[in-house]
Amino acid sequence: MGTSVIGGSARIGVVKTGMQTAMGDIAHSIAQPTQVTSFELGTRRFGMLIMWLTVVLVLFVLLVNAWFHKPWLESFLFAVALAVGLTPELLPMVVSITLSRGAIRLAKLKMIVKRQTAIQDLGSMDVFCTDKTGTLTEAQIRLESHLDLTGQDSGQVLLLAYLNSYFETGLKSPLDEAILNHQSIDVSRWQKIDEIPFDFERRCVSVLVDDGARRWLVAKGAADEIVKLCTHASLPQGAVSDAAAEDIAVDMDESLSERIHQQYHAMEAQGLRVLGIAWREVPRDHAVAVINDESALVLAGFAAFLDPPKASAASALAKLQSAGVAIKVVTGDSDLVTQHVCAQLGIAIEGVLLGKEIALLDETALQRRVENVNLFCRVNPSQKQQVIRALKANGHVVGYMGDGINDAPSLHAADVGLSVDSAVDVAKAAADMILLEQDLDVVHAGVLEGRRTFGNIMKYIMMGTSSNFGNMFSMAGAALFLPFLPMLPTQILLNNILYDISEIPIPLDEVDAQEIAQPRILDLGFIRNFMLIIGPISSLFDFLTFYVLLKVLNAHEALFQTGWFVESLCTQVLVIFVIRTRGNPFKSQPHPLLALTSLSIVALAVVLPLTPLGAYFGFVAPPLDFYLILLGMSFIYLAFVQAAKTFFYRWMATHARRQFA
Repeated sequence: MGTSVIGGSARIGVVKTGMQTAMGDIAHSIAQPTQVTSFELGTRRFGMLIMWLTVVLVLFVLLVNAWFHKPWLESFLFAVALAVGLTPELLPMVVSITLSRGAIRLAKLKMIVKRQTAIQDLGSMDVFCTDKTGTLTEAQIRLESHLDLTGQDSGQVLLLAYLNSYFETGLKSPLDEAILNHQSIDVSRWQKIDEIPFDFERRCVSVLVDDGARRWLVAKGAADEIVKLCTHASLPQGAVSDAAAEDIAVDMDESLSERIHQQYHAMEAQGLRVLGIAWREVPRDHAVAVINDESALVLAGFAAFLDPPKASAASALAKLQSAGVAIKVVTGDSDLVTQHVCAQLGIAIEGVLLGKEIALLDETALQRRVENVNLFCRVNPSQKQQVIRALKANGHVVGYMGDGINDAPSLHAADVGLSVDSAVDVAKAAADMILLEQDLDVVHAGVLEGRRTFGNIMKYIMMGTSSNFGNMFSMAGAALFLPFLPMLPTQILLNNILYDISEIPIPLDEVDAQEIAQPRILDLGFIRNFMLIIGPISSLFDFLTFYVLLKVLNAHEALFQTGWFVESLCTQVLVIFVIRTRGNPFKSQPHPLLALTSLSIVALAVVLPLTPLGAYFGFVAPPLDFYLILLGMSFIYLAFVQAAKTFFYRWMATHARRQFA
């Protein structure tokens, strides 16, 4: 499965097929259900909180009414209406419309969203893992030099590299393309005999070639891996003696080995990607190449490649970091090359972890190390996935960007997987979002859009769990001392419907810059604390309304129910303008449609009892004094909520600083 025959013929012994192959294993991993994201987990916990509150209040109302021997049917209908009033039934609509609007805006930025909730995950992302090649660099790799071990350009090194890339089968890597495009070399006298394909463990590829007089095994791969396989080094004879003749092979002693390491490390430190080129002569009857042949090689030199950083990457990464997103580079390339590229892009290096070190760590140790490291170099595909899982285990919301077959499991494991339109089909299938342009500025724009959607969703949740909850709590409490129902079931349902209508335009509302400055998750503790501070204020003014209606206006049952309907609906709708922003409500302008809808509902609540339609809901016309008192109480209520909201956010900020310290 996944095997492609480029050319030639072969006898193949197939030992595994379908889902048992390496490709099948990748396909199986991305077919598994995705883990619950932070947003999905938060909404699930929020739903459980509302459910328990509803159950407790409904049972409380039923028990109180039973204790006071009130009619069972009337009490039951009141309890059911109360449960409906507590349920945030508009939440699925608000979430769906908000995310759909975000998907449309991202499409205009050339980012296609496959999973809508990924927009929220992108906004909550606080760690962005990315490969180096093609994401941080231009992916326009060119061969800069082909040097012998004295640091001089060598035709012999170029010939060996060319032979290896020319006769290597399978898909050509960008490095192979760079070698073949650098200079055309006539290899017609050479014949390929066999090949040892590339793999991520050996990190090299070898071909067995013959020119009619000699038979050579030519190896090309990561410089450190190739040097390990060499016992000899090819030096110009002039570097050994005063004679100028053909290259000679000398033993790789400790001194020469150290000099060779310094040579290619110096090139890597300059941002060049270095491949080692080596060879060995084999007998003419040697017709099959095996891995054991990759030993006792002669090191010919190095091929150095340049892949310049993207001009736009530095500013995009700076924007992501200023937005609270940590950048972690996860690459199979050299640590020296990666550090050079990061320095050019302005990425401060916090720590480096190599693939061979990851292989020695267990899960717990890796979870500790990933917090203090932002460069993961010389890692294989499975180690990339290990890094992502370790970050998620530490509570981070992780994004991953990749475009290869081996990136598919990592894309699937991340909270939000990002790929590009030019990626392989498996990677695009595993990704949650597809970038039509490989530009990190688009990712930054997507992060901000995700935070806007989260901000609007939070507005509905916070309003529903503060003023609305406060009114429903007051309703349940009123059952303790009122000889009649504080509001008829039909009035509760009407109140709930009108309130929901006022909140329909929330997905269109703008979000303050302060709300999108840093990543946020759906924190149940934050919602609970906000509800416990704002909710009692709503209940306090409800009980004050009870006092005014009963003691000042001497209200009978119908007038009491009418007065409280008007007060509860007006206050819980008007408080939208206070809760929708952390700052001054007069400085943060709501969307015109939200303002128009909310004020229209308030006007309807005031006028409805004065119309013939109000009688169908059991309303009576309140006296003028009630409206004057309502006007004053509404202003005082909104001022109290604004003061409590300011205190709440300051307290949360202080608490967060103490936790961080």
